[in-house]
Amino acid sequence: MNTNARAAVLASFAGDAHALGAHWIYDTERIEETFGRVESLVDPPPSSFHANRKAGEFTHYGDQTFVLLESVAQRGGFHLDDFWNRWQELFASYDGYIDQATRATLRNARNGSGPEEAGSFSDDLAGGARIAPLVLRYADDREALAEAVRAQTRMTHNNFIVIQSALFFAYTALSVLEGASPRAAVETNAPAFVDTPISQWVREGLDSRRTDSVETIRRFGQTCHTEHAFPSIIHIISRYENDLKEALIQSVMAGGDSAGRNLIVGMILGAHLGMDAIPEDWLAGMKKAEAVRRDLNRLSEAP
Repeated sequence: MNTNARAAVLASFAGDAHALGAHWIYDTERIEETFGRVESLVDPPPSSFHANRKAGEFTHYGDQTFVLLESVAQRGGFHLDDFWNRWQELFASYDGYIDQATRATLRNARNGSGPEEAGSFSDDLAGGARIAPLVLRYADDREALAEAVRAQTRMTHNNFIVIQSALFFAYTALSVLEGASPRAAVETNAPAFVDTPISQWVREGLDSRRTDSVETIRRFGQTCHTEHAFPSIIHIISRYENDLKEALIQSVMAGGDSAGRNLIVGMILGAHLGMDAIPEDWLAGMKKAEAVRRDLNRLSEAP
């Protein structure tokens, strides 16, 4: 198994855990006042959407990504029905935050919809941010990767632009694993999406790479919506393409949906820079680090 593909998964999870404390705080001055420069894993404040979580745990995005990793590792590949069943089990007694896309998908499931039809119409990029385990499993099979990425994203976010964005970042990760720099990979894959807003978002993100990240992400939009998150991610991975830790820190300091951004930034830059780029103290403090490594080992043994 490509060690950088393993790093892509671990860095994606580390990015989510790192974002937990300040996640969905939009006031960047408040982030600085509460945490200072967020260089470590920190507890969420009592007012957080994740108030019952502790440093080193995942947000609800990371928890879903972990369920996907477990499914892929135990089944040896992506099986939509298995992921669907595990995902529903996660939320049957979930004590963390449940977002609107998840609520809508669960409601559709209760009304009899299966995984192909139950997905919400949410345009939040979060549904397309869970894909690192799929990039690892199908790093040598672009068509299988595309099919799995579409299916897992549609399951909760049945929205064309979210699905296309997930495909874009999956293909970008593949290009990076094949040796391209993140910036080159972004530029290489953008033309295939010329009939969507993606090509414009790519250009905006690349053109901003020399500007201050906090101000740039505030300008693009700090929210979960794909039109805001996408160019912000391009900005981060192009500005800090050789510094994974700084990329994730800057994303958190920029506020808003830093966890959604970090899942993708971690995947792309982990694929580029490998295991040594992931802060050791983040991995040491990540509550499910050993479980993630266990599943990565299972995947390395898959035929």
